[in-house]
Amino acid sequence: MSSSGCFMYFAYGSNLLKERLQLKNPSAVFHCVGRIQDYRLNFGLPGDRTDCAWHGGVATIQESVGDEVWGVVWKIDNQNLLSLDRQEQVHEGMYSPIEVKVEIKEEVLLCRTYKMNNFRPCPPSPQYKKVLFTVHHKHVQPQSEQTTPLIKY
Repeated sequence: MSSSGCFMYFAYGSNLLKERLQLKNPSAVFHCVGRIQDYRLNFGLPGDRTDCAWHGGVATIQESVGDEVWGVVWKIDNQNLLSLDRQEQVHEGMYSPIEVKVEIKEEVLLCRTYKMNNFRPCPPSPQYKKVLFTVHHKHVQPQSEQTTPLIKY
């Protein structure tokens, strides 16, 4: 949390979609597109879970030297921090909040993001994959240097 009354959040999964993020976090405002280095995007479920609302694996990031993950940085009021944690199921142990350094052209921005606990690989459902693919190609890829597809499953 910041003393400025807001925090920066790096989204790489379904929260790339403004309409989804703003359902529970109405103060979220698009800030920019950026990337985190030495991480890769993966899909899975935590621990022994066999399904979730998306009916398949959901996005997470994993440390991976030399890789990068592109996403969207949102500026969110501190009052929505708990609702974002609830949306990411922190209280259920599904994700943990972490701080990452997001590269935006020549500057670095410290942002909150989430990483899945007890990750177990699982392919994403067609509908989840479609949401990520659509949003990524509409908003992220045009502003990034990325030429490889976001979704590899």
